[in-house]
Amino acid sequence: MDFLQLKYFQKVARLNHLTQAAQELHITQPSLSQTIAKLEKNLGVPLFERQARQIRLNKYGEVFLEKVEAALKLLEEGQREIVDMAGLERGTVSIDTTFLPQFSDIINIFRSSYPEVRFRISQVSTKERQEELLENGELDFCISCKPIKRNGIRNLPIFTEKIVLAVPFTHRFANRQSIKLSEVANETYIHFKKGHSFREDTDELCQKAGFTPNIVCETDDSKTIIELVKSGMGVAFWLETLLEKENSFHHLRIIEPICQRTYQLAWSEKRYLSLAASTFRDLLIEHFAK
Repeated sequence: MDFLQLKYFQKVARLNHLTQAAQELHITQPSLSQTIAKLEKNLGVPLFERQARQIRLNKYGEVFLEKVEAALKLLEEGQREIVDMAGLERGTVSIDTTFLPQFSDIINIFRSSYPEVRFRISQVSTKERQEELLENGELDFCISCKPIKRNGIRNLPIFTEKIVLAVPFTHRFANRQSIKLSEVANETYIHFKKGHSFREDTDELCQKAGFTPNIVCETDDSKTIIELVKSGMGVAFWLETLLEKENSFHHLRIIEPICQRTYQLAWSEKRYLSLAASTFRDLLIEHFAK
């Protein structure tokens, strides 16, 4: 039994699909099948139930997966500790966030001091998945607008930014600097699709102002939102920190209700945090405390 066998077994167990697992591992399916078969032979029991193209853990596989994941976590933590002994010349920081523009400058500042440290940045779709990745050590940090409420997960508010309203230059309010949100209750809106955290936040703000926004176009792409606002199709909520990079629309400050969002930095207090990750966290906190 070796390390690769355990990693391959873990991947197949998580995906329940040999072909997909082989693709993600960048090996051929026959090679993966042989590795799993060799592992089962070493253990003396089958680990999977195989039916046509389906493959699922059996009772032996479920017990073994639990032990394998615990062992691999310990090995990964050991690897991080060894890297830390060598200082900040090496290391990796893994972050999940959909708010990269707000943090890209800090990453650049950090890398100017520690150029050998690498970053892995992902965009996980659900909070449940974020919790799982933090707890198993695959992520160092999550940056989101809502705290992750689970034992062992630390949440730290790091900064708050205002939400504004983007309108075309031809809009009836283009000569104003601020509005009450209720004044634009009858506008047509362009927004992100349901499930996007920014959409959820602004839907709540509209409810506070006494209306449900008339959303005529939904998209996953922020550039599309701006282009449609620019064309006059409707108005859109936007973030104040992104205004410096955008001059193709007029923005209105919202004075009622208070429209803002607070970013939370979350990490697992039960997992080992590498020197690179903890140093980046300290820089992040210091940067926004100024």
